[in-house]
Amino acid sequence: MAVRNPASTSCLDALRKILVLEAKGGYSDDSVLGGGLDSFVRRNRPELEAAAKNKPGLLKVSYRGLNGAARKRWVEAWQGLLAEGDHGDAHAPESSEEAPPPPASVPADQGDKHRKPAKSKPAPLAGSFDSPVVRLPGVNDKTAAKLKRLGISTINDLLYFLPRKHNDYSAVTPIADLVPGEHHTIVGTVWESRQMGMRDRRRKAVEAVVGDESGNLRIVWFGNTYIERQLKPNTQVVISGKVEVFRGQVQFENPDMEVLDGRDTLVHTARLVPVYRLTEGIVARRMRNIVWQALKGWGPHIKDHLPGPLLEKLGMPSLPEAISQAHYPDDLAKLTAARKRLAFDELFLLQLVVLQKRNTWESIADGVPIRTNPAVLRAFLAGLPFEITGSQKRCIAEVLQDMSRESAPMNRLLQGEVGSGKTVVAVAALLEAVVSGHQGSIMVPTEVLAEQHFATLANLVQGLAAPVREENTITFYLENHPQPISAGLLTGSTKTKIKRELTERAADGSLDILIGTHALIQETVSMPRLALAVVDEQHRFGVGQRAALRQMGEATPHVLVMSATPIPRTLTLTLYGDLDVSIIDELPPGRQQVRTHVVPPERRDDAYRFVRTEVLKGRQAFIICPLIDESEAIEARAATEEFERLSTHVFPDLKVELLHGRMGARQKEAAMRRFKEGSTDILVSTAVVEVGVDVPNATVMVVEAAHRFGLAQLHQFRGRVGRGHEQSYCFMLSEFSTPEARERLNAMERIHDGFELAEVDLSLRGPGDFFGTRQSGLPNLRVAGYSHQDILLLAREEATLLLEEDPKLEHLEHQDIAQLVKEFLGRVLDEVT
Repeated sequence: MAVRNPASTSCLDALRKILVLEAKGGYSDDSVLGGGLDSFVRRNRPELEAAAKNKPGLLKVSYRGLNGAARKRWVEAWQGLLAEGDHGDAHAPESSEEAPPPPASVPADQGDKHRKPAKSKPAPLAGSFDSPVVRLPGVNDKTAAKLKRLGISTINDLLYFLPRKHNDYSAVTPIADLVPGEHHTIVGTVWESRQMGMRDRRRKAVEAVVGDESGNLRIVWFGNTYIERQLKPNTQVVISGKVEVFRGQVQFENPDMEVLDGRDTLVHTARLVPVYRLTEGIVARRMRNIVWQALKGWGPHIKDHLPGPLLEKLGMPSLPEAISQAHYPDDLAKLTAARKRLAFDELFLLQLVVLQKRNTWESIADGVPIRTNPAVLRAFLAGLPFEITGSQKRCIAEVLQDMSRESAPMNRLLQGEVGSGKTVVAVAALLEAVVSGHQGSIMVPTEVLAEQHFATLANLVQGLAAPVREENTITFYLENHPQPISAGLLTGSTKTKIKRELTERAADGSLDILIGTHALIQETVSMPRLALAVVDEQHRFGVGQRAALRQMGEATPHVLVMSATPIPRTLTLTLYGDLDVSIIDELPPGRQQVRTHVVPPERRDDAYRFVRTEVLKGRQAFIICPLIDESEAIEARAATEEFERLSTHVFPDLKVELLHGRMGARQKEAAMRRFKEGSTDILVSTAVVEVGVDVPNATVMVVEAAHRFGLAQLHQFRGRVGRGHEQSYCFMLSEFSTPEARERLNAMERIHDGFELAEVDLSLRGPGDFFGTRQSGLPNLRVAGYSHQDILLLAREEATLLLEEDPKLEHLEHQDIAQLVKEFLGRVLDEVT
């Protein structure tokens, strides 16, 4: 495509306007993009030589090389020459065509800085922030339906639909310095443009040549013929995109383009350009335009709910500024400040919610003070067949201190790895409650876990005086305590006669400790002297169930929540923000580390041979699959098909059993019980085994399609083995679908500490997938990341100070915050904790 010299009759008109801009701008040489006035002179030298024939010296100096006073004289000299031309100069324009407006400057290191619209009074608001998006220019019902797929229905949704990243197009690069394969921005003049045909006659393309003082460049837009109308010769444009190579020459293909007409801020080029999530029917440029319209119409009217003194103290931008800069930042520093402000807002509101909940609990709930007896703890610990760890001792002390206070009841989270000894801590607290004349309970999510807790309790008291175990009860004595202590097991499948006996004894106070499933919170179960309620695997229960447990006694009981899922501190402050936290951070001595290996698919048979070897030694194995039904979209082996294949073709001589989430509760309980009792060699299961029972004889865990699981889940699976004295193994079969999956599984091989893994998992996957599926009770934050511990701690500190000053947020200056807290509660998933 040949390059013609552009028509030049409008050259002198353009120069007149450039000189005016230079004078107004203090002769800073920023009125012409891409090289200043010197570049304009070079491009238009023949016409300017004719105009300056009486003062040829004007063209022999570099404007950029002059000082301020000399530049002023140069500009005034040219203005004098052009004024003479207005009165009959032979070189006055002959065409009536209006010259293009002079370009505004885009200095290479400043991006969009000098093209902000002039500050003026905001235009009247075109509707409320809850207005539908169809209020925006050019957004019809069809577009609104597409936006709804992205979760955008209102103007407010659009304002908080933040970019997932920004492309940095702020630096302008001369054409001669473009690097193939990299993203660049150029500023130049259109020399020529045309439509061109393609092999597929149904498709069209537009080709243009754009030049600056360093050279010319070919640009092609495929399937976007309307753009040719904007590419008139002599038009100044900004182009941003990835540089390609075609037939040995660099070029742009389908870049973003904007015409420099001096009327508005650039949106798509020469700046930090936002990149949004898209949906079918809405392209990136269209989405940017829609957001830009919302920001222009509603942005200036955003009301800031944080008081001015707090913003000044924190050094954060106002909310209108933060939202604007989060979408279209002036620079990276302002983008960072904007996202920090918006993240702070969400975490601040979240902490206000959990702290208000905590304050309410402490103000309305009268606890039952337990006067602890050191002799009770000494007798219990002396009867154990092992020495407890320092972490367990510390946690017992923290729990007993909470239980002894006269004010609000305990509300504490006890975290610890599988096998770390959380039950020992719980039983020590339960015994103190019973010796003080009260009752206690342990509620767990499944019958098998309830049976396991009951069996664990029986084992822990074996060293005490005269333990007597019957079908669903156990009775024992503590030294220096004359009365027998009794514990019962109550589940949905407990025989009717035994269930009636247990509920009667719980109601009359003769049963001291009751262990069970949700059957504990049925209306027929009452424990009038209940002082301590222990809840295991907290996230498996709904808020209604936990609330009902607190209502079982005549007074509000102390609550101890136990979780085997290691949770990073930032998530603990969020999920359990109204609970105090105790952590068992060391395993009992002698506990063996599970050897963990990533196994490629081609070595699957080696893993199976190892499983067979272990089973022939009298041990057992798990094989975990992520799905029940086969899916072409997800490369995972379905548990049902895997069970058929393994039991028929791989292990036909072994006892293989299936466990998955669609089985009935009784079926699942029966399958787990048979595996625990040793009548099953290999249990093929989906993730329902994640919170499972203690099977010391199981030594091998095989996880199919391990890349489908998060580290928290994989660590829970691994914790199902290694519970006995034999060396145990975990094999993760994976094809590494993504680099992130490889990083995650490599972390499993080298890290065995659950809390360290939890931090890695949170940073890689984010909070939404932390538990494998979205965790009930985890707020769906739009901006904040739960790994932003510094912002979270700052938000908690400020929320604490605010509630100390105004516990119910009733002060006039806090009304906006109170309303936002109410709205925020409306969009969390189920509950905050």
